[in-house]
Amino acid sequence: MALAAVFAVVAITACDQQNIVELEEGVSTEADVRERFGAPEAVWDGADGDQIYEYNRQPEGYQNYQITIGADGKMSALRQVLNPDNFARVEVGMPMETVRKMLGKPMKITTYELKGETHYDWRYHDGPNTSDSKIFTVVFDRDYHAVSTGSVPDPALLRGQ
Repeated sequence: MALAAVFAVVAITACDQQNIVELEEGVSTEADVRERFGAPEAVWDGADGDQIYEYNRQPEGYQNYQITIGADGKMSALRQVLNPDNFARVEVGMPMETVRKMLGKPMKITTYELKGETHYDWRYHDGPNTSDSKIFTVVFDRDYHAVSTGSVPDPALLRGQ
């Protein structure tokens, strides 16, 4: 079972890389993006009439892509958003919706009723090797405002899965 999951992640990653290579900022259209990546997980309104398409690879993968389609219908940006630079932008007091738009759909959401907390977890690579896999967590209070963040090694790697 674990081996099948590894093959699925490798296949998704390889397909994503091929699709990314085939797209060009300022040239590729919304139709080109949808042809290669399919329907987005979510669509966010951006600045100046832009739309931001979310392509989530959680929980099995380690990426969340955001592709910006300009008002002219052309792709203006393609970013993998699960990285330490974006994590550093998460601030105490930030609303959950803002974090969600910044990082994409988390791999797991856990609510701790007695503590009045909800944890959003994202799996990511913090380096070129699979041994650099980590979990980034944002802790939200009852009103869904960020109270803390942190990263730990991916427990799946510690269990050898």
